[in-house]
Amino acid sequence: MYGDCQVMSNMGSGGNGAILPSDSFFSSQIQNPNFNFMSNMPFTHVYPSFLPKEDGLPTLKRGKEEMESGSGGSEQIEGGLSGNEQDTAQQPPSKKKRYHRHTAHQIQEMESLFRECPHPDDKQRMKLSQDLGLKPRQVKFWFQNRRTQMKAQQDRADNSVLRTENDNLKSENYRLQAALRNIICPDCGGPAMLGDMSFDAQQLRIENARLKEEFEKVCSLLARYNGRAMQAVGPAAPPLSPSLELDMSFYPRPFDQDSLGNCTSMFPVPLMPENSSQFPGAGGLLIMDQEKALALELALSSVDEIVKMCHTAEPLWIQMSDGKEVLNVEEYNKMFPWPMRLGQLPSEQLRTEASRDTAVVIINSITLVDAFLDADKWVEMFPSIISRARTLQVIASGASGNANGSLHLMYAEIQVPSPLVPTREAHFLRYCHQNVEEGTWVIVDFPLESLQDYSYPPSFPIYKRRPSGCIIQDMPNGYSRVTWVEHVEVEDKPVHQIFNQFVNSGLAFGAQRWLAVLRRQCERLASLMARNISDLGVISSPEARTNLMNLAQRMIRTFCVSLSSSSGQSWTALSDCPEDTIRITTTKATEPGHPNGLILSAVSTTWLPYSHHQVFDLLRDERSRAQMEVLSNGYSLNEVAHIANGSHPGNCISLLRINVASNSSQTVEFMLQESCTDESGSIVAYTTLDVDAVQLAMNGEDPSCIPILPLGFVIVPVNQNNGIATQDPGCLLTIGLQVLASTVPNAKLNLSSVTAINNHICNTIHQINTALSGASTSGCHDSSGLIGGRSSAESPSGMQKKESVSTSRESQ
Repeated sequence: MYGDCQVMSNMGSGGNGAILPSDSFFSSQIQNPNFNFMSNMPFTHVYPSFLPKEDGLPTLKRGKEEMESGSGGSEQIEGGLSGNEQDTAQQPPSKKKRYHRHTAHQIQEMESLFRECPHPDDKQRMKLSQDLGLKPRQVKFWFQNRRTQMKAQQDRADNSVLRTENDNLKSENYRLQAALRNIICPDCGGPAMLGDMSFDAQQLRIENARLKEEFEKVCSLLARYNGRAMQAVGPAAPPLSPSLELDMSFYPRPFDQDSLGNCTSMFPVPLMPENSSQFPGAGGLLIMDQEKALALELALSSVDEIVKMCHTAEPLWIQMSDGKEVLNVEEYNKMFPWPMRLGQLPSEQLRTEASRDTAVVIINSITLVDAFLDADKWVEMFPSIISRARTLQVIASGASGNANGSLHLMYAEIQVPSPLVPTREAHFLRYCHQNVEEGTWVIVDFPLESLQDYSYPPSFPIYKRRPSGCIIQDMPNGYSRVTWVEHVEVEDKPVHQIFNQFVNSGLAFGAQRWLAVLRRQCERLASLMARNISDLGVISSPEARTNLMNLAQRMIRTFCVSLSSSSGQSWTALSDCPEDTIRITTTKATEPGHPNGLILSAVSTTWLPYSHHQVFDLLRDERSRAQMEVLSNGYSLNEVAHIANGSHPGNCISLLRINVASNSSQTVEFMLQESCTDESGSIVAYTTLDVDAVQLAMNGEDPSCIPILPLGFVIVPVNQNNGIATQDPGCLLTIGLQVLASTVPNAKLNLSSVTAINNHICNTIHQINTALSGASTSGCHDSSGLIGGRSSAESPSGMQKKESVSTSRESQ
């Protein structure tokens, strides 16, 4: 570093105590062009008094002015030092010599050349020194000092820029850390624990989640437009021997190798991806800090709207002759003229659905509010309505653990248990407000579009939740009065004709259905929490009872989801007839709780001229069902455990033993059945369990790992006869079947398997019609009905005589 510095002056006097070299040393080294004075002088004592300059370079106190001007030290070098001066090193120093600075003209000329050439060569320095009357070394050192000064100035400027960038990065880091604290874990729904992860790992997870969301969006769009879901590219399935044939009975049956066919034709059935339970995430859909104030303001306006819609009668709500209330849209727009109407489709493309209802439920307000704010509990409370739900962001939390003031960004998919009715997906904001004086809670959902135009995956059909929700009023003895308002706008697209009246009347997604399911589920929850039950029968303990109820709850939820088009699931019609209602699909099951392999599902809906209670009583009774050979395979059932789920006797869980012949080699199996009914409809679902699974549940262990493959019936009340409204009672019966087609998830499905399950559905509907017709006392009812779009007379011959088909299904 010192080689580039100017040679110091006033060294000859030895005033600093240094021993200087002789003249011979200078004469031999000064001619060397690479000579470095400070590094080559044989110092035996260094200079002790250094002062820091502004640019950080050290210099001697007495040589400071000379270093700045580039003069002084070079003159002594040119004059040389004698040996006598070494002898007088200890003598008092002589009078200091005054050195002059460069003149303004010299500095100006050197500055001019420096701007053109910061590194002049020897010729340029020689010429400049002659023009200015300076020595070449003075010019050289001036340029060295000038370059050092310029570098120091540049470093200071760079440091200032970097310091500003560092401050900006710190601010951004603080903002990102605050945002990370509000991120929800996709697995458990709780706060994400990212503190132990590296930054790169966090970025990779975020990028991976974004790519998954984009892939799911593309798959969903292709499935909607092409009619089938995308399949992951993978190795071809190994040849299966024998070919896949299905045994359509749901009870033990000897495996008959001779009945296996050798059909090689493959039927194109849509295949669901393995991980079909993923949620469409928010992507960039997060409410920023600067938007939270506006979101809270809109939430309070939505609370005010819901309160008025719950308490206001005419002219906002018009009472119809049948007792049904209809929203006066014109009056609604007058009462609530706020920017909730922005960003929507033209009104002619959207259909408004609005309804309200009131019910008393056996649950306290605190527990119910907690269920609304927890996505998992919300799904469990409405298993037949909500197929998927997720809290995407907690925007505001109540103070001191109180839910009052909580604001969540949520996603939900709402379903009807049938592939003929498209699911409805929505992103919305949910706000909780408590009125302490009145003792009420308000849960309100309002659309995200009212906040700003977010770009999230669109739903098909387009579905938007206008301010909807409920008011919860505490009542004595742990009861609550709930007033529910459901107000949505949905794309006006036709559904299958058999469900047209059910959907357009508002029964499919209206407030009456929400409250009916809520009332029934609250009774079920009260039964689950009961601890004063003395007679448990074969159920060994309260823990075993809880396990059976939880397993039955999972069965109901899995059954309802398996019937719908949730997660973009695509279904295939077996004929081109527009009246055909039979749909099939396949699923690769690899997740816990399901039997591993390829699952074939089939669903069909038919209208029956009987009340839904009459059909429900027939199907839930195991003795009546055992009389229908297509459902029992000739085996009888014996109830070994019974759990009441509500005030209605049909709301119960049964553990049934399948009675096989004494000389049969089949292992003992059980059937878990749950039946539930309310004003909105009824469900009967059941699944077979082996002895080990029942023993696991009875021992109080976690039943979530028990593989189940539920099937059953969904009955909804309608007044419809082939699409024509009538005063006669009627219902829609949906049959859902699931069969383990192969234990190999990548197996191919052949045509004979599809034919077998189609024939079994037709046989089932025919025998149900026959049983209802024989049990009816009201006279002659036409029991032909629609069976997969055909009458029973037009059904395949397999309906009259059950084909004997076998399966490669393994014991679960």
